[in-house]
Amino acid sequence: MHDLSLVRLQRWTYGTLIPSWIARAVDREAGGFVEEFRPDGEAVAAPDRSALTTARLTYTFSHAARLSGSPEAMAAAHHGFALLLKAYEANGYVPKRFRPDGVASLPRRDLYDLAFVLFASAHYHRLTGEASAIRLAGATMDLIETELAASLGGYAEDDLGTLPRRQNPHMHLLEAFHALAEATGSQRWLDAAGGIVRLAEERFIDAKGTLGEFFDLNWQPVAGEAGRLREPGHQFEWVWLLHHHQRLTGWDRARPLADGLYRFGLAQGLDRDPGYPALVLDGVDPEGNIVAPTKLLWPQTEFIKALGARFEFADDAEAGARLPGHIELMFRHFVDARTGIWHNQLDRAGVPLPVSLPSRVLYHLFLCLAETLRIMPPLPITAPGGNDGAGTA
Repeated sequence: MHDLSLVRLQRWTYGTLIPSWIARAVDREAGGFVEEFRPDGEAVAAPDRSALTTARLTYTFSHAARLSGSPEAMAAAHHGFALLLKAYEANGYVPKRFRPDGVASLPRRDLYDLAFVLFASAHYHRLTGEASAIRLAGATMDLIETELAASLGGYAEDDLGTLPRRQNPHMHLLEAFHALAEATGSQRWLDAAGGIVRLAEERFIDAKGTLGEFFDLNWQPVAGEAGRLREPGHQFEWVWLLHHHQRLTGWDRARPLADGLYRFGLAQGLDRDPGYPALVLDGVDPEGNIVAPTKLLWPQTEFIKALGARFEFADDAEAGARLPGHIELMFRHFVDARTGIWHNQLDRAGVPLPVSLPSRVLYHLFLCLAETLRIMPPLPITAPGGNDGAGTA
């Protein structure tokens, strides 16, 4: 797989994507990161910051700095982590939203957001070795375990008792636990990860290999369409996570779970109509009927990660062959290689929809490219290079 296109992809990732988003998203005057952009690329002003965007971009720039050695990416990572730490110190936890001085503007303990605080802390620690990152992760996990632990396994959505319960925050907790286990070697994080995958096996994933999204207090699917929704992007994200869980823990039931999710996602999650781009759909039902024919960017990145995991851990040559083609499709339909900006969502025919561009989606795009380059490394190059202008991988 040592193809020149992968060299171009590496150059583009570290020479265009990351520098352009440092320039675009780092708010050096107010602090933190710009949260959202209009479809034309104009920044949307906001009086406060979210834990989610701050943590996701702190992760992104930490990982990018560690892989590339870029001092600019390291500075951006420090910029983001400093705000997370300021928010923690001002409130005793990282709230859902906070002002640039760290004081809460929305004082909610939100599980989904806290999962990314853990994830960012792990990667910032791997970059810098700073003990403050592990202290923040430990304090955040203490809060989750004491204030958000729920009956029948898993955790509450937030400290307000919001319903329905979702698999999605638990999926990202698993991702964070894996990252912290690798960053620290602590058994605490592997034990926590084991609890999540057992919950997935028992509650989230059905016998047909389909992943539910919304549940009641007893972890039963909610009534109606919400209980039948299957998001192919999440199917593929779990494939990637389960393969890495087996790598880290040796848990032998991870592979069959991943296989079932992959089979359903591959068979039902991509648009098979030859009149439309063969991209991952936003939503189907358990029978594979399309219920959300739109196509967001992030499910494409998760399909790419799943293909990489299948290639790396299951010796799936077909998945390996599919991977470059789907990266090319993603660039063709979503990503402007000149600017590093993307269309966040398309209609079924591939026409961009006039929706905002959340900067937090950079986490998805960067991670799928980093995983691709890790699994299928390009020929050695001396430096990432400048703006390559590459249109496809």
